[in-house]
Amino acid sequence: MEKPTITTIIIIICILIIGLYAMGEVNYFSSKIAVERNIESPAIAIPSIGVQEKINNVSLNQGVLYEGYEPTHGDTLIYGHRTLQGSPFLRLNEISAGDSFLLEWPGIGELNYTVVNSTIVPASHVISTEENGTTVYLITCDPIGSTENRLIIEGELSEKNPINDKIIKDNPQESYAYIISAAFLAIGLIFSFFYPKDNRMYILAIVLIISAILFYCCINPIPSEVIYDKIIFLNGGL
Repeated sequence: MEKPTITTIIIIICILIIGLYAMGEVNYFSSKIAVERNIESPAIAIPSIGVQEKINNVSLNQGVLYEGYEPTHGDTLIYGHRTLQGSPFLRLNEISAGDSFLLEWPGIGELNYTVVNSTIVPASHVISTEENGTTVYLITCDPIGSTENRLIIEGELSEKNPINDKIIKDNPQESYAYIISAAFLAIGLIFSFFYPKDNRMYILAIVLIISAILFYCCINPIPSEVIYDKIIFLNGGL
C-alpha cells in the first residue's frame, strides 16, 4: 500500500469533519431518546411542517425546550434548534397567521393553537410571559446557521380536548441515530469501493473506525454539546 497522497489526506480530513457532525447528531438523538423513555414528556405537533417532538424542561440540547408557565396556567415559551441537534424547528419560518399546531400535555390535555403572529427580533429580545395567559411562543434562531436574530411564532389557544395518548407515546425519532450511522457506513463503503486502489485502504479504514464509533454512541451516548462545542466554528451558529 502506497503512502497517502495529498488528495487522500484532504479527503480523510473531510470525512473526519463529516463524521464529527454525524457523531453530534447520533449522540443528540440517542441521549434524547434515553431521557424521553424515563419521563412522561409532553409533545408538540405541527403537521404542516412535519414536526412531532417531545418537549423537556431541562435543556435545549435534549430537544425542544419549554420555559415559563405550563399551558393554560400562563404564557409558554418553546425553543428548538433551527440547524443541527435534530433541527426540530428548521422549517418554522414556513408557518404563518391562521396556521395551527397542537400540544399534548399530560395532566392538561390536547391544546390546539392558532398562529396569530410571526416576527423576527434581535437575539437580545426578551418576551414577557403573563400568568393566566394563553399564548404559546415558538422560538428559534434566524437566519439559518446564525444566532443573530430570533424567529418567534405566536399562537393563541383555540381549543382544548382530552389528551391523545398515541401522540404522547409515539416517538418517530426512535431509530434516527441508527439510520444516521448506517447511512454514514453505507455511503463510506461505496465511496471507498470506487476510490483508487493504491490509497483505498486509508479511506476504508477511517470510514470503518468512525462508523464503529457512531454505532457505539447509539448505545452509549455522550452529551451532543460536548462535540458541537468543539466544532461550532465550522457551523457559525445554531
